[in-house]
Amino acid sequence: MKNQTFRMTMLFDFYGELLTERQKEFYQLYYDEDLSLSEIAENYGISRQGVRDVIVRAEAYMTEIEDKTGLVKRFMQFAPHVEAIESAVGEIVQMNHRLFEDKRLAELCDTIGKEAAALKE
Repeated sequence: MKNQTFRMTMLFDFYGELLTERQKEFYQLYYDEDLSLSEIAENYGISRQGVRDVIVRAEAYMTEIEDKTGLVKRFMQFAPHVEAIESAVGEIVQMNHRLFEDKRLAELCDTIGKEAAALKE
């Protein structure tokens, strides 16, 4: 994967709901809000090490789940194929509009586009 922050963000998107409320909160502050460990510690009245421990446990838990399920890995492998389908549909729509104006072909392209978009969610 591209970098550690991107990887952690993807793990959180997939597995964040499995964390405790405190883990979610600290994790979001650290990765999404870009607060330092010291800033989070100061805001919550705990030690910097305490914040770090919560975040490290959350990372380890989500990494363990990913190692077992491979959902993020499969998603990352799947995404370029969906994008290729969307691109091809776009080209077919343009060709149909310029050359054929076939209503059924337009409907099928619309259906394929919607299904590809649903796969991305």
